[in-house]
Amino acid sequence: MIDLHTHTICSDGTDAPFALVKKALAAGITTLAITDHDSTAGWEEAVSAIQPQIELVLGAEISCLTTDGISVHMLGLLFDGKNSEMQQMLSDSRDTRVPRMRKMVELMSADGINISLDDVYRATPEGATVGRPHLADALVANGVVATRDEAFLDLLNNESKYYVTHAAPTPVDAIEVIRKAGGVAVIAHPFASRRGQIITASTFTDLVAAGLNGIEVHHRDQSADEQSTLTAIAQELNLVITGSSDYHGTGKLNGLAENTTHQAQWEQLESLADARRVVKK
Repeated sequence: MIDLHTHTICSDGTDAPFALVKKALAAGITTLAITDHDSTAGWEEAVSAIQPQIELVLGAEISCLTTDGISVHMLGLLFDGKNSEMQQMLSDSRDTRVPRMRKMVELMSADGINISLDDVYRATPEGATVGRPHLADALVANGVVATRDEAFLDLLNNESKYYVTHAAPTPVDAIEVIRKAGGVAVIAHPFASRRGQIITASTFTDLVAAGLNGIEVHHRDQSADEQSTLTAIAQELNLVITGSSDYHGTGKLNGLAENTTHQAQWEQLESLADARRVVKK
């Protein structure tokens, strides 16, 4: 089983990297990608947990914005973690998250919602990249909503009056940096319309020109029709088709390996990196 999209406490997951690898082992996963939001902080700990039965794909999920303001997530896998341009892009994205969070909290407080920036920080694990899931957890802790999912449904989705964008690379910029760092780029859940505005099929032309390698087709936030359309796009543009859990621990319903990537598709994707960077024991 190959799961190419998971999160740890280094972004908005609830499992430490070591614990996540152990859970993946117990679930029978043979290839696991660690893809925290705009961060590689969990790599070293994850590597320390691997066993002969599992190989590790190191990566990150980069938060992007199209030129017309649509949020896009780009999975960068198998890139050189020491590449300075890549690390600068990740750092810049993390640095814009705090002012964004402050503004969202201010908007909510102005409407009488019981939330403060300190509440969000208390809900954010030490060293993690602060994001909307931590705001959701703070809202749950304060009794504003019952669950993280409810927070996103009612207050934190991309169409909410409280949603605030943050400075981010365009998808094209992110792809170009990932590829220059030797990695491969896979666009995550591009047709997940329940999250808000989504890109159109025509967008893929520019992404492919920039070096896009694959599309995350099989994902719980994309309907069967959306997955069918994405499959056709991937086949037409000669892109790798992936399936992933987008696992966040107890933070979301997503279960490890609930969607997976076919072995042949993974082998094709892995071959497109400029070096063999899969970590094995």
